[in-house]
Amino acid sequence: MAQLLAGDIGGTKTILRLAQASDEVIQASSSHELQLETVYEQRYPSQSYPEFVPMVKEFLAAAGASVSEVKPDAACFAIAGPIVDNTCQLTNLSWFLRSEFLSGALNIKSVQLINDFEAIGYGVLGLQSEDIYELQAGDPLDTAPKAVLGAGTGLGQGFLLPCGGEYRVFPSEGGHVDFAPQSELEFQLRKYLLEKHCISRVSEERVVSGMGIISIYQFLRDRQYANESSEIGQAMDAWERQAGQRNQLEDPASIISRAATEKTDLLSQKTMEIFIRAYGSEAGNISLKFLPRGGLYIAGGVTAKNLPLMKTGEFMYAFGNKGRVSHLLDKVPVRVVVNQSVGLIGAALKASRNYKERIWESGREFADE
Repeated sequence: MAQLLAGDIGGTKTILRLAQASDEVIQASSSHELQLETVYEQRYPSQSYPEFVPMVKEFLAAAGASVSEVKPDAACFAIAGPIVDNTCQLTNLSWFLRSEFLSGALNIKSVQLINDFEAIGYGVLGLQSEDIYELQAGDPLDTAPKAVLGAGTGLGQGFLLPCGGEYRVFPSEGGHVDFAPQSELEFQLRKYLLEKHCISRVSEERVVSGMGIISIYQFLRDRQYANESSEIGQAMDAWERQAGQRNQLEDPASIISRAATEKTDLLSQKTMEIFIRAYGSEAGNISLKFLPRGGLYIAGGVTAKNLPLMKTGEFMYAFGNKGRVSHLLDKVPVRVVVNQSVGLIGAALKASRNYKERIWESGREFADE
């Protein structure tokens, strides 16, 4: 039986999961067929630990109460930050992570660090039907690429290519492409953002992200599109004044999207209309680039929280509004990921793939001897 340690590491919280599967199942299955059994999972406040290793050791000790022997064969940790040569300096924590050090400190032979959106790319391979909501059935093709798009703090993008019976996952910086306005109001939004931030270009994630929702709202409010409610006004005022302590405040984007869903605030409704249309347009853009007949997966915390708005038709209208090539997108399956543990699932699947490769290499070396 192989034990696999997976982690989803963020500046606010870290989730650790111990999973297992038999060696026979891992070696016989491809990543998109493999189902791992979760035996223990725990959530930790990241800021409460000066380093990562003590947290993991505490987790493994606690897992010992559920499993007779806890000794992970491989580990993979998904991190919201850039990974360079299997090392990462977290932005919102003092942790500096290096896979080689973690391997020795935790006594785990294989430890890998991957970007959080790369983990989501692996995670979609392990999703079940109840983990997704299908916006468009399309015409799926098993041998075609898959694409992943997700609005959260930023705008993550990635793609998956079939290779040797499995999918290889490739992260992307596509969220930093230029924002492309589709209406006069959106052109005014672009001009507003250029002047407000004293920048020379507006990236897509300045509009399609949690921060983008706030920016769109500020734009509409400042141009007096509609009157601001006292509740949202107070939340926005606190958020704008306390730039250094925003983690302690309720996210205005959540308040805005909730008001839009409940149709209680005109300013919020227009904000989310612009956001959803821009999101759908970028989903169509990435689909034209990769023609992901294997599926376009829409992930990210902002996405799942706004599923009712994603289902209204505005998203899919913008998705398919691509002129003379619009018909190409009719065949793309469009799926919203509603399972918020998709990154953790992906980290576990990546750990299983690393373990499988190590077992294969050990067998080859033994045969050569």
